[in-house]
Amino acid sequence: MKPIDDRKSPQSPPSSGKTGAMVDRQPVRQRVAVLVPILRNRDAARESIAGGTRAPQSRLPEASLEEACGLAAAIDLDIALAQIVPLPAIRPATYFGSGKVEEIRGILKSEHVDLAFVDTDLSPVQQRNLEREWHVKVIDRTGLILEIFADRAQTREGRLQVDLAHLNYQRSRLVRSWTHLERQRGGLGFVGGPGETQIEADRRILQQKITRLEKELDKVKRTRDLHRVKRHKAPHPVVALVGYTNAGKSTLFNKLTGAGVYAKDLLFATLDPTMRVVKLPHGSTIILSDTVGFISELPTQLVAAFRATLEEVMLADIILHIRDISHVDTAIQAQDVAETLALLGVDPETDERVIEVWNKIDLAPDIQSGTGSAHLAISALTGQGLDDLLACIEERLAADSKCYRVKVPAGDGRLIAWLYERVEVLDRRDPTGEEKTVEMDLRVSPERADHFRSKAGDYIVQTM
Repeated sequence: MKPIDDRKSPQSPPSSGKTGAMVDRQPVRQRVAVLVPILRNRDAARESIAGGTRAPQSRLPEASLEEACGLAAAIDLDIALAQIVPLPAIRPATYFGSGKVEEIRGILKSEHVDLAFVDTDLSPVQQRNLEREWHVKVIDRTGLILEIFADRAQTREGRLQVDLAHLNYQRSRLVRSWTHLERQRGGLGFVGGPGETQIEADRRILQQKITRLEKELDKVKRTRDLHRVKRHKAPHPVVALVGYTNAGKSTLFNKLTGAGVYAKDLLFATLDPTMRVVKLPHGSTIILSDTVGFISELPTQLVAAFRATLEEVMLADIILHIRDISHVDTAIQAQDVAETLALLGVDPETDERVIEVWNKIDLAPDIQSGTGSAHLAISALTGQGLDDLLACIEERLAADSKCYRVKVPAGDGRLIAWLYERVEVLDRRDPTGEEKTVEMDLRVSPERADHFRSKAGDYIVQTM
C-alpha cells in the first residue's frame, strides 16, 4: 500500500533562489499502527473462531509481532507503534472487545495514525466496524500481503495474478456503506421495478473483470506450458527453491548462478520467478528456479492465482526446501511451508524430490550437517556447505539414471546432435588416427531410457 500523499505537488511554489525552480518535497510515509492479536485461552479461542478467522497461534507472540512489522516495512510504511493485543475471545462484530476497541482508539488518535494493520484475517463486517470506531483505514493480514504483492509484481504474468487475487478479495469486501444509491431503477420511465442494488452492480462489474483476467491468465498458462514442454525436451532437470519468505532463497540463487536477482533482508523481497542454468561438479547441467516465498496463512486467493507459477514447483525434478535455521520459529515456518506445498500436491515428508536445506548457519554456528543427516547445513551468504549441496543434488539426480558408453560413427552428426539434445553427455572423445568413431559417456534418465535404446542401442559398448 503506497502512501496516500506520496507524490510531489505539481503546483509547488518556486524557491527564492531560482525563478521557476520547483520545491523538492520528500514523500510522506503513511503512519501505521501494527496490532497483533494473541488469544489468551487457545481452547476457548478455537471454539470462538468460525470459518476463516485466524487459527490459534503456536508461534511466539514476539516472533509474530516481528513478522507483522516486517510486512509493514516491506511496503515502506512508517511504523508509529507495534503492539501485542491479548484477547480472551474473538468478538463477531469487531474482533476485539468493546473496552479494547476504545483503548486502541485513544492510542491511534494520540499517535496520529493514518492506518491500522491488524495481523489477522478480519471479516468484512469486522473491518468496517473497526474503521467506524477508530476513524482510520483498517487493513488485515491478507489485505496487506496482497498490497505487497501488487507493489512487487514486475512481469505481466505476476501483475495479472496479483490483480486476480485482489479482485477476488475485494468481492468478499463489498459491504454497503451508502444509502443514496441503494437501488438503481429498472425498466422505462416509472413503470420499471426497483432494479438491482448498487452492491449487486458492483459485484457484477467485479465478476466481469475477474472473468477477463482468468481468460488472460489461461493464455499465460498455455505459454508457460509450451516453455515447460520445450525445457522438458532438453536433458536439463529443474531444481526449484521453496521456503518461507526471507529464508535466503534469492541469496542462494545468486550465489549458485551469479545472477543479479534482487535479494534483501525483507519479507517478499522478490516475487516473480526466475530461472538460470547451473553447472554441477561433474559437468552436468540443471535449471535452478527461484520462486515466491511462502508465509503463514498465505492468502488462498494468492495460492489459487499463482498456481500457474507454482506449477514449476509441482513439476520440478528436485525441490530444495530452504529454512532459516537461525530464526526462533524455524520449526513453525517449516510447518507453514509444508502446508502450502500440500495445497500443491507435494508432501515434504514422503516426496523423495524434497531436500531440506538449513540456511544461515553463519548466524547459528552450532548447526552442522553431519554424516547421515536428513538435512544439509549451508550459508548462502558465505558459501559454506554449497559444494556439499551441489554434490547432493547431483547424487540425487543420478540415483535412478544409468550411464552408458557408446561409440557413434563420426559422420553421423544427426545422432550425435540428438544425444546432446536428449540425454546428458558426461564425456566425449573424438577420433584420433584411423579411428572413425566418437566415444561418448552418457547419463540417461529412466523416462528417456527406451527412446535412447531405440535410437542408439546398436552403438552401446558398455553399461557403467
